[in-house]
Amino acid sequence: MSPRRSYGHKMTTPSSARRAAAVATAALACLALGPTAATLPPASAGSADQGDGKVDKDVRFATFNASLNRLAAGQLVTDLSTPTNQQARNVAEIIQRTAPDVLLVNEFDFYADGQAAELFRDNYLAVSQHGAPAADYPYYYVAPSNTGVPSGFDLDNNGLVGVPGTRDYGNDAYGFGDFPGQYGMVVYSKYPIVTDDVRTFANFLWKDMPGNKLPDDPATDAPADWYSLAEQAVFRLSSKSHWDVPIRLAKNKTVHFLVSHPTPPVFDFAEDRNGTRNFDEIRFWADYIGTKQRSAYIYDDAGVYGGLHRGAKFVIAGDQNSDPVDGDSIDGAIQQLLDHPRVDSRVTPESAGAVEADGLQGGANVGQLNPEHDTADFDDALSRKGPGNLRVDYVLPRKGMKVLDSAVFWPVQADPLFRLTGVFVFPQGFPTSDHRLVWIDVKLNHRH
Repeated sequence: MSPRRSYGHKMTTPSSARRAAAVATAALACLALGPTAATLPPASAGSADQGDGKVDKDVRFATFNASLNRLAAGQLVTDLSTPTNQQARNVAEIIQRTAPDVLLVNEFDFYADGQAAELFRDNYLAVSQHGAPAADYPYYYVAPSNTGVPSGFDLDNNGLVGVPGTRDYGNDAYGFGDFPGQYGMVVYSKYPIVTDDVRTFANFLWKDMPGNKLPDDPATDAPADWYSLAEQAVFRLSSKSHWDVPIRLAKNKTVHFLVSHPTPPVFDFAEDRNGTRNFDEIRFWADYIGTKQRSAYIYDDAGVYGGLHRGAKFVIAGDQNSDPVDGDSIDGAIQQLLDHPRVDSRVTPESAGAVEADGLQGGANVGQLNPEHDTADFDDALSRKGPGNLRVDYVLPRKGMKVLDSAVFWPVQADPLFRLTGVFVFPQGFPTSDHRLVWIDVKLNHRH
């Protein structure tokens, strides 16, 4: 049975069929998109009756920048239309072996009808890969991304407004991308998504964040003037989008999955326009989960103001492109979340594979701190000023949601599953992605 689809702001209720899915997209017009064997503990996903008819739940949340983006519009659908694309098979196997209950996939090209999300689920996740248990995700959520959406302005100030097919096009889009929706994201869930309550923030303007870090043109005396007033009037904060996706784990038990993918703090010059944007994209969630006064300025794509309700449970997830001690992000960027009074960051996912890679690869990794926490295998070459391996992918629960376990899927080279992460080989790249899947298990007590 085919799922019903909605092209408005709300998603439809999924059918009861095993492969049913919920698909949602924010209004396209408002987004200017045009008219139309490593040993892992099993995911808990368990429950325990407390004797009063209520249950506690152990749930695995995960994030994975899977690099399922493609160079041209339509290419991802082509690749996923058959069950033979090796990279997609690798991505699916990693997901199957880590078995998250709720998962964010970054760098997954956006299709308004959810076609790519459905194809990946049905042709890859629902099919055993290399003996791993098939994964059933009845629910998913997709929505537009600012990547590749033309702004009509010369945002990189090189004197040209980019046209499709040129690098200038990506630099002048609201978020870097060669076509609308490139580098998007998708949420998969084994639990129902409360689609009527999903909030998206793709249209929120950077200038509307109080005390923002809008970049400064170092060639002038005026402050914060890299973007003209006309550009600031339309420039969106989120380089992809920010989504608040409520996941209903049981009756009266909902967790808000707060997902995003801030821009890398590089690929710019002295103005540091990407570094400042990265900082404020991370800050957005810090304000959203903060006090009522702190979040009052925030508005979503439906025009509703305010942040997350004070008593709400949440998990923040995504490739934040910021390491707390190494790399090129502005000092304190990710600490806005790690040190937030409502975020529990005491348990840090880690892996033995990251430690091994740090020692074997050397280069920019020499002298960097806490390699066991790294989640991405970046360029290590000092000659290319590579950043080395970094911790950039996060799954951060609210305080009070007890963390039972956590890990980064990064096997050591002696592990048979190392074939899934591998090493960079030119020109093919990595067998799967330069990022690693990160997961945490949390206990959600019905009393909280």
